[in-house]
Amino acid sequence: MIGLVDGNNFYVSCERIFDLSLEGKPVAVLSNNDGCVISRSNEFKALKIPMGTPYFQLRNRKDLIMRSSNYELYGDISRRMIQVLAEFVPEVEQYSIDEAFIHPELPDSADFLKFGETIRAAVLQWVGVPCGIGFAPSKTLAKIANHIGKKQPSGVFVMPPDPLPVLEKLPLSEIWGVGHRLAPKLEAAGFHNARQLAEADPVYIQKKFSVITARTVLELRGQPVIEREDPEELSQSITCSRSFGHPVIDLNDLHEAVASYTARAAVKLRQEKQCAAGVNIYLQYYPEYEPVRLPGGFTGTTVMFGSPTADTSAMLTAIAPKLPGIFMEGRRYKKAGVIFFGLEPEAVQTDLFQDAGKRERSQNLSAALDRINRVYGRGTLRHLSEGLAQPWKMNRSMQAPRYTTSWDDLLQVK
Repeated sequence: MIGLVDGNNFYVSCERIFDLSLEGKPVAVLSNNDGCVISRSNEFKALKIPMGTPYFQLRNRKDLIMRSSNYELYGDISRRMIQVLAEFVPEVEQYSIDEAFIHPELPDSADFLKFGETIRAAVLQWVGVPCGIGFAPSKTLAKIANHIGKKQPSGVFVMPPDPLPVLEKLPLSEIWGVGHRLAPKLEAAGFHNARQLAEADPVYIQKKFSVITARTVLELRGQPVIEREDPEELSQSITCSRSFGHPVIDLNDLHEAVASYTARAAVKLRQEKQCAAGVNIYLQYYPEYEPVRLPGGFTGTTVMFGSPTADTSAMLTAIAPKLPGIFMEGRRYKKAGVIFFGLEPEAVQTDLFQDAGKRERSQNLSAALDRINRVYGRGTLRHLSEGLAQPWKMNRSMQAPRYTTSWDDLLQVK
């Protein structure tokens, strides 16, 4: 059996851990730059306000409580959830920030309902996040079981040996991997619920749709065909991108943003003990309507490093001279990003003529920087080229404190 653990209204639940005044009230968390609703409490959902509603349409509603995204907090709470799950099962496969597949080593005759209730109670008590848990023979069925479990008083649902009666009540759009685009095509072919798809001929489905959809048919029958992700598998590329808090027109601000995103991505590169051969840099700019109409778009460049590296300083030195070449005077920029490519293990010999002592000093400096920021909070130490005030950063005017990742934001009890 495979289990799927999913935090309920995860971002809102994280906010409620440290602010009990939010309990029982309509609360929503907003996307980057306070753009639109991306997480809703049950009370907020009851008001029939859909996901993705722009904040400007809600800003005058006095009955609603809005919070800016606090990804530092959410990421740390997610990490703690995974640690709790690892106490109960030998393998935890994190799927997203609020979801994880678990692979318990229990016989099929075990009481999975009771087992799920035990895990759910532990996550709630030790972390503070309510969750739903679904058990089934395959990942696709576990997703469905989780969806049902969230609506049960126990918060847990175990898919019965014959899932067809359950699948008969499930719309196609609720199936993992189908969604709103594929569902109309399946309906046009005569499939109107999950049971009908489960009973379809996989060969026919593969010919008419795709091999992925054929795998979904097998998964709905309880045949696991979606491979587990290898937690030890290294990334093929690493990226970091953000939207700015307001339109950016100054090259120096763009330089700071690119340097900051480069430094952040380099941390992950070092965590995986990899080096990058180069980086793609892109800037996205707004359309203009006056005095001359100009379309929005992207500008970018590719920077190759002298040899594969994970040294942030070396990367920033290589990137800085390239930025003026892609900067267009007078355009308003909305976003920037970096993508590392050509990744390889840092143990690979990259340059026989490189000063080994200098390389070792650089590695030690990066390790010290990462260690300090890990202990005292991200951004405690950073390269000067990343800027100090960073006026281009995302707008998060309603952000709660970073209770678990910043010493300055520790909860104080009086």
